[in-house]
Amino acid sequence: MINFTDLYDKTIDDLFVFGSKFTSDREMIKDCIQDVFVKLFTKKDELTSVTNIESYLYVSLRNRINDEFRHNAHNSDNEINENHIKTISDDSEAYDLERMEEERKKTSRLKEFVSSLSPRQQQIIRLYYIEQRKYDEICRIMGINYQSVRNLMHRSLLKLRYMAARTSMY
Repeated sequence: MINFTDLYDKTIDDLFVFGSKFTSDREMIKDCIQDVFVKLFTKKDELTSVTNIESYLYVSLRNRINDEFRHNAHNSDNEINENHIKTISDDSEAYDLERMEEERKKTSRLKEFVSSLSPRQQQIIRLYYIEQRKYDEICRIMGINYQSVRNLMHRSLLKLRYMAARTSMY
């Protein structure tokens, strides 16, 4: 379940800076960010396949700003400077590629960390985070009581955090 307030507070500044790469119109950026969050809220049930919500926000914001440019261009009598639009598109593609590469590296390291966990720790991480099972279901699947599931999860996360901190992953 997405906590929209926390997500908004966590990402608003970075989204604004990202939007500033496309336009200097501060109000348009704010409006586009607002539109992205409204769409996210109204379509949250349809977005179950989204694995990285922050990347989704960046791509959605870029698309929303591009839509706004197209709408404004269509409604104005002035010619659009195609070179300017191409530069914006090229910059955003380079940024997206850099972000995707960074995410790929993090994912690879995380998989490496998870593979160093015990088989039971790997199983609980997979059941909870990948299969999104509730603790009660995990109890039945693993054949252990509720408190044991919580303890195992806690120890698994502590170990992952320790490995990430040790290698300065984040």
